[in-house]
Amino acid sequence: MKRSAYLVLEDGKVHQGRALGKIGTSTGEIVFNTASAGYQEILTDPSYRGQIVCMAFPMIGNYGFAEKSESSNVTVAGFVVSDASASLERYLSDHGIVGINEIDTRSIVRHVRDRGAMRAAVSSIDTPENLIALARSSRSMAGADLVSEITASKTIVNPHGRIPIAVLDCGVKLGIIDSLVERDCRVSIYPASTTASDILAEKPAGLVLGNGPGDPAALPAIVDEVKALLGKVPIFGICLGHQLLALAAGAKTYKLPFGHRGANHPVINLETNSVSITSQNHGFAVDESALPPSVIPTERNLYDGTNEGIEVPQLRAFSVQYHPEARPGPLEASERFDRYLRMIQNS
Repeated sequence: MKRSAYLVLEDGKVHQGRALGKIGTSTGEIVFNTASAGYQEILTDPSYRGQIVCMAFPMIGNYGFAEKSESSNVTVAGFVVSDASASLERYLSDHGIVGINEIDTRSIVRHVRDRGAMRAAVSSIDTPENLIALARSSRSMAGADLVSEITASKTIVNPHGRIPIAVLDCGVKLGIIDSLVERDCRVSIYPASTTASDILAEKPAGLVLGNGPGDPAALPAIVDEVKALLGKVPIFGICLGHQLLALAAGAKTYKLPFGHRGANHPVINLETNSVSITSQNHGFAVDESALPPSVIPTERNLYDGTNEGIEVPQLRAFSVQYHPEARPGPLEASERFDRYLRMIQNS
């Protein structure tokens, strides 16, 4: 018989289930994802660093695991599911991830939706009383710089590619790199601490600011380097990269109540009125009301009206909040990569 496990939220809410994966305790921000597929991509997405992910869809792990992932590591702080397959049990155990299943995930999703994302603890070895204190003393996502914990050393992918593209690695997904390689790009991936002068010294045709975890406002040094790159090279920002570009251009960001995490977010293009179904994973957003005159809002979320894209035409830069490489629509959002390459060619 499986041992009991607990998911405890900082507001005192306690959920009991069964242990899944590694036997132990983990803390993080509790968030939920509404996707019905893509659990392996979610588990390995670096943007989930420091977060315990609750899957809204009940059956997880039922189509197994492939060799291809979004990064070389499982990056979630914990995993919460209603009905876990044996393959998911093995996968989490092999990667040292504490999880819980046989739990009412619908109740958790409703609670987080109503009360907002908050700190939590998941454990198969401790008591609810201890876990409440542990959750309340754990790190808050607001103000957290998690990029420095996951950025990697410099790497070159597809060295014989025709178009030299620099990627600032704040936790970039391999799907973004693959989308560039598919378009014959030579991709140079730089650590997040790389200076603007070091990137420009290698004369890239363009710069991609990828996704990553944590609070964009906690990354002033990276924002300063992006600011120094504006106008020097065409820039395309994705997810956290969208927020970094906005901050560099003089805008502001803020924390969403419970974030956007799923594969069915409709986004409208404000110029064409066309709608894309997008994949999203972020807890912060760009404040559209605080955009400076030089920054144009280009896309908007049809669920809650939050900003989903900006452009700084004078400086050859644009960005989107969602993940165009994930293609849940399935293909319309991926056109943003083609648009970026057209921008480079016309520069």
